[in-house]
Amino acid sequence: MMSRYNIAIVGMGAVGRQMVAILEKSRIPVAELRLLVRRNAGEIIRFRGQKYVVECFTPGAFQNIDLVLMAAGGKASLELAPLALEAGAVVIDNSSAFRLEPNVPLVIPEVNPTAIEDHHGIIANPNCSTIQMVVPLKPLHDLFKIKRIVVSTYQSVSGTGRQAIEELENQVKAFVSGEKPQVNVYPHQIAFNVLPHIDSFLENGYTKEELKMVRETHKILNDTSLQISPTAVRVPVFNCHAEALNIETEKPLPEIAAVKEILAKAPGVKVVDDVENNVYPLPLDCAGGDKVYVGRIRKDFTVAHGLNLWVVADNLRKGAALNAVQIAELLVKKYFAS
Repeated sequence: MMSRYNIAIVGMGAVGRQMVAILEKSRIPVAELRLLVRRNAGEIIRFRGQKYVVECFTPGAFQNIDLVLMAAGGKASLELAPLALEAGAVVIDNSSAFRLEPNVPLVIPEVNPTAIEDHHGIIANPNCSTIQMVVPLKPLHDLFKIKRIVVSTYQSVSGTGRQAIEELENQVKAFVSGEKPQVNVYPHQIAFNVLPHIDSFLENGYTKEELKMVRETHKILNDTSLQISPTAVRVPVFNCHAEALNIETEKPLPEIAAVKEILAKAPGVKVVDDVENNVYPLPLDCAGGDKVYVGRIRKDFTVAHGLNLWVVADNLRKGAALNAVQIAELLVKKYFAS
């Protein structure tokens, strides 16, 4: 008889709700589901035909729980993950709290699934921008050894949370009505604007978001020799992040048709590239999708072995909730059973 698992999801923001929706359609057999928040409990959420009440976290909330999906931010993860471990649960954490800890695997199932074997109770979900960059680059790195990446991100406001989504909506309404948009979430108006600023600035002039992409990629690919130059930008888009990737490889690259074929066969990737008919990945088209969509695939003629890619992914799904549930599926399939 197939085992069934008791699962808790902590945090009912945009990512937590996506976790519920994705878990509902997954193959994971769920015996009990607990939906936990720090405040504003009481909402009723449907899951697999049953009604579940969102509960406030209590000290005994992780008792008899097998798996905890954390979607409540780094501060909550640092506080609650140890309690889940004490209760005997395995934690999949979506925050940045544990990503660079040596004993915590940082996992993208399509890229480094075997890293899960080394977990000590906590498995970290990478940053959304890191995930969608590494998924299509992994097969190219394996074949041609990428030595340098230049990445510019175009990140949607949903990456900041519900308040940012509401602020963009309100600023657009105010702007078109001739009123002065109110600015609260970001340091500047985001509607009809572009902000080259995600997370706090560091002494070297980069932001934390940018250095996350560098350090996390090194850890996931187990290759610190990779030179990565990132610029992270917030754009007035509700959902889906986009990235312009420029890579340089050590080995010669094949013709573009062969590159497209390699990417088309890569797990988690969908090639959307027919520029003659103006077909390429767009946030409006990719929202709600579970793949990393790649287009504008073309050689960089300024270096010997260079390539340019345009990459779009749903940051709430593959960039967060879906990746976490995929890790859970991998645990259940390969490791919990043993």
